[in-house]
Amino acid sequence: MFATHPLQPPVDAMALRSTLLRIVFNGQQTRQIHELKKKERAGVTKLREVLEDRLQEIKRAKTWKHERILTSPQDTKVKVKGSEGEFLNFCANNYLGLANHPEVVEAAREGLSKYGAGLSSVRFICGTQTMHKELEDRLTQFHGREDTILYGSCFDANAGLFEALLTPEDAVFSDTLNHASIIDGIRLCKAQKFRYPHRDLNELEHLLAHSQARLKLIITDGVFSMDGNVAPIKGLRDLADKYRALLAVDDSHATGFFGETGRGTEEYCGVTGAADIICSTLGKAVSGAAGGYTTGPKELVSLLRNVSRPYLFSNAPPPPVVAACLKSLDLVENSSELRQRLRENTRIFREGMTAAGLTVAGDDHPICPVMVGEAALASDLAAGMLERGVYVVAFSYPVVPKGGARVRVQLSAAHAPDDVRRAVQAFADVARNIGLIQK
Repeated sequence: MFATHPLQPPVDAMALRSTLLRIVFNGQQTRQIHELKKKERAGVTKLREVLEDRLQEIKRAKTWKHERILTSPQDTKVKVKGSEGEFLNFCANNYLGLANHPEVVEAAREGLSKYGAGLSSVRFICGTQTMHKELEDRLTQFHGREDTILYGSCFDANAGLFEALLTPEDAVFSDTLNHASIIDGIRLCKAQKFRYPHRDLNELEHLLAHSQARLKLIITDGVFSMDGNVAPIKGLRDLADKYRALLAVDDSHATGFFGETGRGTEEYCGVTGAADIICSTLGKAVSGAAGGYTTGPKELVSLLRNVSRPYLFSNAPPPPVVAACLKSLDLVENSSELRQRLRENTRIFREGMTAAGLTVAGDDHPICPVMVGEAALASDLAAGMLERGVYVVAFSYPVVPKGGARVRVQLSAAHAPDDVRRAVQAFADVARNIGLIQK
């Protein structure tokens, strides 16, 4: 028995425990529990107040991120927690369908068995295995560059490039619609910073002509992820040559599938070798697992190995991921079948949507933004598609410009043509129902 106040009856320990367990397991976070805890620290209380205000701002701006939970592997058909049946998935970066490809999965399993789950170390201490060097060498050959350095993600590759390379004597010139990882990477460096309007070569030339910087670095996405349009690589290369500048391209939405052999944006634009530096991902078309890299001049890669903070202070990519990437590169290089399938699916979708009276932006790329305009209509369109078993996502301001709300669709080589036609028909039906096109 516990000792109690003289005027209170004795408290049975087992009875008290039973009562507390009932309160907890019934999910009732009541004052009865809080009274048994110490008073919350003042700093945590203040934190809750500040963050609650910010969270409410996000909700008012209608940019709250709702995460649907998949209960199946990533694929063209997925199962979602709390929903019955399967959904056709048209919103993954799984361009070649390799995320759950049997050969890729088996390679990852073999890598796990042979090399273990992870390295528990950064690369320069004891985190480099033969397979890491093999993947770097393969990527160097794939892109026709001098050397390559692996990162945990392309976000890390971009975060580690600008600070390592550029000083206050240098200048960086960035497209206004570049990916967030480029923007954040540039913020970390001390170079002179310039932004030019999206794909505006005239304004970029004006900025380059008036710069007296030691190094001038032009940085652009190869393909812009919200718009599906392509950077003017030839024009950028011409300006880089004219003003003694370097050209860097983030080719995350192109590597492995864009261009005749999957060499990316510069191949698609007919100027292979135009970029001095390429940063890209291993988490989209090539395996769909994780990882990123920078490839370019050997002196640059040597510098990054010595001073790039995301590389120096992050564990090496896990062996199963590296093995999956190596197998994916085999599939990319040894056959054009997946790329041809992806191009055909892209054609079917774009032509079908145009015939239905809907507008699809972009430059013949499997990123297909269905342009709506009003944010509420875009949300209604995505919700109606979900009701018809097609998983797509709406985007509106501030993710995209005001008046530019859209539903972004991403095609995969793994989609069957009938999957694509079903999606087109669903878009047409929902668009008529919500008044986006005439009935």
